[in-house]
Amino acid sequence: MLDQRSYDRRRFLRDAAVGAAAVSTAGLAAGAPARAATTPVATSTGAAAGAGRNGAVSFRWWGTSGWRIDIGTVLVDPYLSRYDTGLFKGAFNEETPLTVRPTVIDPLVDRAENILVTHTHWDHFNDVPYIAERTGARVVGTLTAYHLGLAHGLPSGQLAPVKGGEVLDFGAYTVEVISSLHSRNGAWSMAFPGVRVSRPPKPEKISDLPEGDTLAYQIRVDGGPSVFFMGASDFAERNLVGLAPDVAMVASAASTSTADYVPRLMAALDHPKVVVPVHWDNFETPLTNPPTVAPNDRKRLDDLIAAVRKASPRSRVLVPEYHTAYHF
Repeated sequence: MLDQRSYDRRRFLRDAAVGAAAVSTAGLAAGAPARAATTPVATSTGAAAGAGRNGAVSFRWWGTSGWRIDIGTVLVDPYLSRYDTGLFKGAFNEETPLTVRPTVIDPLVDRAENILVTHTHWDHFNDVPYIAERTGARVVGTLTAYHLGLAHGLPSGQLAPVKGGEVLDFGAYTVEVISSLHSRNGAWSMAFPGVRVSRPPKPEKISDLPEGDTLAYQIRVDGGPSVFFMGASDFAERNLVGLAPDVAMVASAASTSTADYVPRLMAALDHPKVVVPVHWDNFETPLTNPPTVAPNDRKRLDDLIAAVRKASPRSRVLVPEYHTAYHF
């Protein structure tokens, strides 16, 4: 059970943080994303006192729900190859071969300590085995991620299967694992459902990478912010009670199938100081600014921002750009 004094202190420290600079979506509505702030958008009260590190921790968006956090280094759902499956052209091909592009990945990934995988669809897991092999990073994810890692030849000692509820201590930061849910499409279903309960043959096409159950993560930086990451637009709200993050990376809703998505999420997270929309870009285009946004996704992004402002008016919305260093 959560200690109420600890919870109240967490809320007090979070609410005492300096407010983030708001970033509007006026540019997106006009067809070009608003430029994100390159100066710190928020500063946690205790950030200057963080032991074992110099300066604020940088958070860089890599499109979809992918992030690079420069404390370790930690990667969340790093999908950089971003190849064409026909999804954004209305001609989706589930037989599309899995493709890894080292010429794109290598200049961006010089090191990694931990890779946090929310689920194992290709736009989240595709590049993870290659990055893990190249850097020696630990892969944290579901049992499906574990078995898919084995299928790619990663050693079991480099794979850390989790279920949700774990709080992993890495010294300068902790990672709390939250059991979560994948979003639903307009038919109240999803692409490639299923799990891997044993090591499969090495995947060859995108349909060989199932959803594999879904996780969310909260990183709490020692002397710095707590940041919540989700990779799909659904959640089990009871699993979020007490997290109270300073910053929430919130996935844009894939459809309207999930009831009261934003109001329930904001309430469950205790109205984060900063909300950062993710998973709204066309992830089959290169990681160049301004991000490419499909018309339907632009509307969903605008709807998400409007819903956050209505349900959590004190939260500040930051629409990110690729590769830009944000400090919270």
